Amino acid sequence: MGTARPRLRHGHRPLDRPRGVQPAHSNHGSPQLNAAPADQIRLLDVQALDVRLQQLAHRRKSLPEHAEIESLTKDHTQLRDLLVAAQTEESDTAREQTKAEQDVDQVRQRAARDQQRLDSGAVTSPKDLENLQHEITSLAKRQGDLEDVVLEVMERRESAQERVAELTERVGAVQGKVDDATARRDASFEEIDGEVASVTKEREVMAASVPADLLGLYDKLRAQQGGIGAAKLYQRTCQGCRQELAITELSEVRAAAPDTVVRCENCRRILVRTAESGL
Repeated sequence: MGTARPRLRHGHRPLDRPRGVQPAHSNHGSPQLNAAPADQIRLLDVQALDVRLQQLAHRRKSLPEHAEIESLTKDHTQLRDLLVAAQTEESDTAREQTKAEQDVDQVRQRAARDQQRLDSGAVTSPKDLENLQHEITSLAKRQGDLEDVVLEVMERRESAQERVAELTERVGAVQGKVDDATARRDASFEEIDGEVASVTKEREVMAASVPADLLGLYDKLRAQQGGIGAAKLYQRTCQGCRQELAITELSEVRAAAPDTVVRCENCRRILVRTAESGL
């Protein structure tokens, strides 16, 4: 009796199978995936369109106007806060000025009444006359002090008004820059989105010409491998991972039938053979 070969556990690679480029379906029991060479090459066209869509998405996301708008919006918000504070100060000083002017007017009216009584001769008592004259003098000093307050408040209000005018102008200027950057961003959006729509339609047409099972595997790998599911074998190098195939891997690729879908041993992407593969 001959020596029985050891049985392999499910999921292990046969011991007599050379390492190298693996068929598209590497699980035991899965049928070998085959596709016409022309279909495999069309898969590269689908991949190129997917890369273009990725580039457009990156371009849309990284437009310089995004950072410009963010910075300008921050400046605009800060200036608006300063403007609101200046407007509040101007409003407060306006009320303060009105109150101070009312106080001056009340003192002035009282002093005028006292002066009228004094001038009328109605007050004859020396003591009352003295008190009245003293009150008129005190009211005059009080009026002067209040008028100084009015002047001080008016100066602060004028300063606040100038600040409001300055900030209003600056807010308007920054808003203009925001509007300009937004318009440029939106114009870029329109251009990019138009190209995305065109490439997406072209991709749909191209993908419809690829066998469903091959396209399904490609989409699965693309999701796993950073957007690249299929790569050209160029001068014995996988263009997906940029790794040159080893001698044993090249031998297996050479031996594979033209319609066999092979995958890179290193990155596991679908490896498409062309006249430039260097086989």
